[in-house]
Amino acid sequence: MIFKVFYQKDFSQIPVRENTDTMFVEAESEREVRRKLADRHYNIEFIQPVSEDLLKHEQKKEDFKVENL
Repeated sequence: MIFKVFYQKDFSQIPVRENTDTMFVEAESEREVRRKLADRHYNIEFIQPVSEDLLKHEQKKEDFKVENL
C-alpha cells in the first residue's frame, strides 16, 4: 500500500503549513511508515493511505516518486 506523508523537516520547529512537505512511502501500515521514517527525525503531521484514484492523479505530476526505504 502507498501512503502520503505530510511532514516538516525540522522536528524542533512549530509546524507551519507553508513549510509542509510531502512524500510517498510504500508500507503495510501507518505504523510501518512511522518506523521507516523514525531515523529522519521529521515532524510527521499526517499519514494518508492513497486510494487508487489519488495515486493515478499524483503519478501524473512530474516530481512524483515513491520513497524507497
